[in-house]
Amino acid sequence: MQRRTFLMAAAGCGAWQLRAERLPIRKGVLSTMLPKGLSWRDRFRLAREVGFEQMECTTAPDDATAAEIADASQATGLPIHSVLNASNWKCPLSSPDSEVAAQGLRGMEASLRQARLWGADAVLLVPAVVDPRTPYQEAWVRSQQQIRRLLPLAEECKAVVAVENVIGARFLPSPLEFVRYIDEFQSRWVRAYFDVGNSLRFGFPQDWIRVIGSRLIKLHLKDASLKPKDGPPPPLLEGDVDWGAVRTALEEVGFKGPATVELPGGDEAYLREVSRRVDQVLGA
Repeated sequence: MQRRTFLMAAAGCGAWQLRAERLPIRKGVLSTMLPKGLSWRDRFRLAREVGFEQMECTTAPDDATAAEIADASQATGLPIHSVLNASNWKCPLSSPDSEVAAQGLRGMEASLRQARLWGADAVLLVPAVVDPRTPYQEAWVRSQQQIRRLLPLAEECKAVVAVENVIGARFLPSPLEFVRYIDEFQSRWVRAYFDVGNSLRFGFPQDWIRVIGSRLIKLHLKDASLKPKDGPPPPLLEGDVDWGAVRTALEEVGFKGPATVELPGGDEAYLREVSRRVDQVLGA
């Protein structure tokens, strides 16, 4: 949806109602949604001005950028709660190519160290990708072997490896498999990062939330459509997710972590409207 159409549709969301009390969830934004023409300080400042309380940043490409991001967070008082690992797709841990998997492992190590630098307590990981060269069971076994190698560093950096459910990975398509995969590590340093929109194709997000339960440490907010189509997800509150049911499930499991909106980027007016819609989801 174009920005103008998105903003014009905002008035129509007023009829979508939840109970008045707000969930005790902090409101985050993904760094890639912010205008890339701004300095990092200005991006963080803008995120705070439009109403976001925390940031999720992708892995920085070098130490200088990582330091600049750390400075921006400290200067603006907007904390970074999570790192989105940048090597998820290019170098999956499940790859049958040992060098590709090793690059993926190094990418996660860099993400964990940046989490420590930024004060984040988790790194988002797409654990495996199933494709013609990577059968499902092999993806399960190989990815777990690699993640186990990361656990000492995760503990050292005080950053959880947060496994996310992702449609395109063709891996962990049900909540029961998702929690079994996490539980097999028997480690407090592997938890669940649940993406609401990604689960709709395989079931109902509220069911996933209840099954995941106390394993849930982070939440991605985006909508989804059940109609076949290409392109980005629909604007928040304009897809087929039952946000009232999601909110009830989050209350039931007692989730109090951050919820980060994950949508295409835009300017200040667009971001302000996205922030307002997240407030509606959380029940402000």
